[in-house]
Parts: sequence; structure tokens; C-alpha cells
Amino acid sequence: MKVPFIDLGRQHKAIKQELTKTFEKILDSNQFILGDIVKGFETEVASYIDVKYAIGVSNCTNALLLSLRALGVDAGDEVITTPFTFIATAEVIAVLGATPVFCDIDPRTFNIDPNKISACLSARTKAILPVHLYGQAADMDTITQIARVHNLKVVEDMAQAIGATYKEKKVGTFGDTACISFFPTKNLSALGDAGMILTNDEDLDKKIRAFRVHGASKKYYHDFLGYNDRLDALQAAFLSVKLKYLDEWHERRRYIAHKYDQGLRNVVTVPYIDSCNGSIYHQYTIRTPQRDELRTYLGDCGIGTAIHYPMPLHMQPALHFLGCKEGAFPEAEKAAREVLCLPIHQNLTEEEVDYTVSKIRKFFHKGGRDAVEENFS
Repeated sequence: MKVPFIDLGRQHKAIKQELTKTFEKILDSNQFILGDIVKGFETEVASYIDVKYAIGVSNCTNALLLSLRALGVDAGDEVITTPFTFIATAEVIAVLGATPVFCDIDPRTFNIDPNKISACLSARTKAILPVHLYGQAADMDTITQIARVHNLKVVEDMAQAIGATYKEKKVGTFGDTACISFFPTKNLSALGDAGMILTNDEDLDKKIRAFRVHGASKKYYHDFLGYNDRLDALQAAFLSVKLKYLDEWHERRRYIAHKYDQGLRNVVTVPYIDSCNGSIYHQYTIRTPQRDELRTYLGDCGIGTAIHYPMPLHMQPALHFLGCKEGAFPEAEKAAREVLCLPIHQNLTEEEVDYTVSKIRKFFHKGGRDAVEENFS
């Protein structure tokens, strides 16, 4: 049996007729960038998350960049973030001339450890950039409290977490801004690149909208230097079709995650979901010291897996200028050696989930091992 890590073909086959009609509608409209289609999708997302404003941009990396710049992050500033995430989170900080200051993770959730943030503060700290990793919210009460006390900005990196909740409130509603990715592998996925910025601040909304069109508040009148960073109408239209199904797809992912939990909790460390959180399981991430052996074995069995992420950011060659050494963030480094993401798209069949569980259990049984490490749940 083959179990794909992700299979967009299955997802699109189920809604192909709607997507095709949408394509034809956009083709006939001759309106391809921004416009009413994008405005409509922005309104839908703002309503779904329960924020005042949503601004469509070309991708999540640029969403982070525009957010930080709009909030005044500049050369000489520091932004506290996690070393265990995709490089874009720290990259945009450095591109603006500011310094990413890493704070180690909670080994249970893989999110930034809020109890370690205060030790990272300095007179140059301008903002905190938490990541809601794998579809689970970071501890936003503690993070926003620290930000209030020290007059800091908060940007939520919710690239993997549209629809996730913290204390029954959707992520994206806690920070000054929040940034979404619609990359094709995300829970809500475009058929190309796309991103979005959320905010409840009217001035930030106006400023970011100007940034995305070369700093222009109206066409050909430029108040400041900006970017060409607009959302295509075609992607907005495709995403609008998929948004209708998103909560249903999330429930299917939760069901699959529960099946994995039941079958694997006595052989690997299964995901710990804090009682405050409603995860959307963008990834189902187990951990085991035998990660590399297990991954090879599963590949031989036809089961797709992925490692998010094999090298923490402070050890990336691109960020060596920060001067961080191996051992600086031990929890992030240990996670990078042990995490393995299993297939968890909504189109997985019962047989595929059962097959994956059975092969993982067989791997550990063959090796004569019992539980490989303490289950944090």
C-alpha cells in the first residue's frame, strides 16, 4: 500500500467542478489582481477569524515582512521569536535590519516557551513573534501580558494555524497583526502562493494596504516606498471555494489524529495538545530517538513522512552572523533530531491510517523496544 504524505489531487478531485467554474468566472472577468474578488475573500476571512481587517498579499513571508515594517521594526531593533520553525519567521526580521532573538521552545508543544521570554528582553526589544506551530496555538495570554508590560508589539505567525483556537478564541485575534499562509500544502491552500495579514487596527490596515501597492494610498500617488505584494484574484477565488469546507476538513484531521493517538501512544511520543487549545493538526508530529531509522522503514513500506524541521534556525548557515552556538537552545535542537510528521490530510482513508499505525508498531516490536520515551500527554 502507498500512503502519500499529502495528496492534493484527492482534495481537488472532490471539488473540481467548483474550481473549474471559478477559473472560468475569473477568466471571463479579466480582473486578475486585487479587485472585488480579493475584497470579497478578505471579508470572508475577517469574518471567519473575527477580526476587523484582512489584507490579501502574495505569500506569508511577505505578510510577516509588511507586518513588522508597518509596526515600525527597523535596523537596530530586536524581535523575540522561536528557533524551531521555518526560516521565513527569522529571515524577515533580519531583512529589515533588525535582530532575531531566539527563545527556546516548550518540548511538549514545540511552541515558544513563554516562561523564557522575559530573559530575552533588552532595551532594543521591539516585538514578539510567536509561531502557532503544527496548528496549535502558542500561550497567547502570557505572551500578550509580557508585551503589554514592556510596550511591545505582537505579530502572530499563524502560517500553519488558520482556524486553530486558544481558549475558544481563534488565533489571529491576539496580536497587533497576524499572518496566514495559503501555500498549497496548508489546511486552507491556494493553487499557488498566497498569504494574508489580519489586524483590528484601522491605521495598520491602511498602512499595510499601501505597502502592498508600492506605498500608494491611491493609484500613482506614493506616500512612501513599498512593495509589489498583491494577492491574485484567481487565488482568492479558489480559496473562497475551499473556505466553505475548512471546518469540515479540520474535523476529519482531528478524527485521524485521535486514531493515531490511540494506536501509537505506547510506542512513540504523540502530540501534546494543551487543554486551552483547539488544534487544527496542520501536522501530526510524533517524536522518537529512532526517528531516522523509523522514517527509512516507513518509506520502504510506502508511507510518506516529513521532518519539520531538521535544523533549528540558530544553526542555519544563513543566520550564522547571529553568533549562536550549538547547545544554545537544547529543546529546539533535541526536537530537530526526534520529530517526524505523519500523513494527516483529510483525504486519508481508514485503511491508510490503520496501515500507518500498524507499520509503526511493527517497527518498534521488531526492534524489541517498548515505549521509546515518556509520553508528555
